[in-house]
Amino acid sequence: MKKEGHPEYHPVVFIDVSTGHEYPTHSTLRSKETKVIGGVEHFVIRREVTAASHPAYTGEKRFVDTAGRVDKFNKKFTARR
Repeated sequence: MKKEGHPEYHPVVFIDVSTGHEYPTHSTLRSKETKVIGGVEHFVIRREVTAASHPAYTGEKRFVDTAGRVDKFNKKFTARR
């Protein structure tokens, strides 16, 4: 295999900013921030949503209505009844 054809693979830790949950793993991503875990330096990658905070995994019910789409739908279909 050619060495120049593959990206560098190194330790990283993904951190959920809303829960603080950390996922140490390996990736090709890098950042300026680092953290030592178990004597190994990891690049820190912060994420808004991970399995620790995503509604599909936590069972939390979230309702996001963008631009009143639900109201528009309800008005349109309740008028027909």
